[in-house]
Amino acid sequence: MIFFGLSLLNLKAQKNNQPPNIVLILADDLGYECINSYGGTSYKTPYLTQLSQTGIQFENCHSQPICTPSRVKLMTGRSNKKNHVKFGYLNPKENTFSQLFRKKGYATMIAGKWQLGNDDSLPDHFGFDEHILWQLTTSGRDSLGWDKRYVNPVLEINGKLYEKNEGKYSTDIVVDYINDFIKRKKDQPFLVYYPMILTHCPFDPTPHSKDWDPKDLGSKTYKGNAKYFGEMVSYMDFSIGRIVNQLDELGLRENTIILFTGDNGTDVPVVSMMDNLAVVGGKGNTTDNGTHVPLIVNWKGVIKPNTRSEALVDFSDFFPTMCEAAGIPLDSSWDLDGVSFYSQLLGKSGPKRKWIHTWYNRDGGSNPMSATSEWVRNETYKLYVGNKFYNIKKDPEEKNTIPVKTMTNQEKIIREEFIGVLNSYNHLRN
Repeated sequence: MIFFGLSLLNLKAQKNNQPPNIVLILADDLGYECINSYGGTSYKTPYLTQLSQTGIQFENCHSQPICTPSRVKLMTGRSNKKNHVKFGYLNPKENTFSQLFRKKGYATMIAGKWQLGNDDSLPDHFGFDEHILWQLTTSGRDSLGWDKRYVNPVLEINGKLYEKNEGKYSTDIVVDYINDFIKRKKDQPFLVYYPMILTHCPFDPTPHSKDWDPKDLGSKTYKGNAKYFGEMVSYMDFSIGRIVNQLDELGLRENTIILFTGDNGTDVPVVSMMDNLAVVGGKGNTTDNGTHVPLIVNWKGVIKPNTRSEALVDFSDFFPTMCEAAGIPLDSSWDLDGVSFYSQLLGKSGPKRKWIHTWYNRDGGSNPMSATSEWVRNETYKLYVGNKFYNIKKDPEEKNTIPVKTMTNQEKIIREEFIGVLNSYNHLRN
C-alpha cells in the first residue's frame, strides 16, 4: 500500500508537468567488485547497498576500459568510433544530454572531474549552468608538481580558481556545492552530473582516516599507497550518502532519479575480494575486470525495491534513458547508439540490448602508438576484430579462445551475428 501510494504521488507530479530531477554519479576507477551489493567483501559501502536494496541493480553494465572514452560515450550516447578524438577531450561539435536538459528548462550543473578540454567555456557550451571542477584549465597540480586533487585541492568554481590550502578535502567541497545547488534549485527540475574525483589514485588518506593531515599540500607521487584505497571507497560511499540525505531532507526523493556507476575497472595495483574470489583491478584492460562496472538506479516510490536486472547496459544507453525519463524527444540526426533502459526502471517491457559493440583506443587514434581494440559481446560470449571468440562467463580473463571447429551450433550462430555487427561499423574510421 505504501509503495502504491508513493507511485500515485509520482504520477501526480508528472501529470503536473514536473519531470523528475536527475542525479548522475560516476565514480572514478571503480569496478563492480568493490560494492557490497555486488558481492564485494573488501570494503564498506552501506549507502550504496541501501540504494540497491530500495532500487534496481544492473548486473551487466559495461564501460570503456579507461576514463575519457567512457565519459565521451556517456555524455554523447554515441560510439567512440564516431567521436573519441584524443585523450582528455570532448569534441565541441558533439551533442550532450546536458545541452538537451537545459533546453528543457532544467537547472544543470557538473561537479568533480572534468578532463574534457582545456577551456573554461566548455562546461557552459556543453550545457551546464554551474560547475565546480578539478582539471578544467589547470593540470590539477601545483608549481612543485604535487597532485592537488584531494587534500587542499586546486578547483575551478564557475570560472574562478580555488586554491586556498585551508585544510579542506575536495570531495567535501564538491558535495557541499552540490547540496547547495540542490537546495537552491529545489523548486524547479534539476540535473546534477557528478563525475567523482574519488576513487582515482593517488591513494591517500581521507578525512575519516586515522592519519588524515589537513596541512598536507598534496600527493608527491602519482599512485600514492594502495592501502588507502578501501578508505577512499568508504568515503565515496559516505559522500554519496550526504547527497541522498539532502534529497530526503528537502522532500525530493520521490521525484529524483539517482544513477550510480563507475567509469572503468578498478586500478591495477588493487586486489579486491568477493568472498573467497580475488579480483585484480583491470583498469585499461579490455577484459571484464576493465569494463564491468556497477549500475544502481534509485527512484523512491517508483522503482520496485531490491530489483535485479541481468540486461546488458552500455554507456551510450544513459543518454536516451535520461532523456526518456525527462520527456525529451530524441532526434534521429544525432546518430545515437544507446538503447534506453527506462522501461526497466518502471518494471515494464521495453527494448533490451542483444549485444554491446565497443571500439576502444585510449587516445582516440591521435597517437599512432596507441593500440585499438574492437569487439562485440553479450552476457556470455565476446568476439574481437581478429576472430578471437571467448566464453567470458566461463573464462572472464580471456585465456582460451574457442576454435570454430569446437563450437556448438548455437555458438556458431552467435559468432556469425557478432561478425555482422562488427561489419556494420566498418564504414567508420576505415
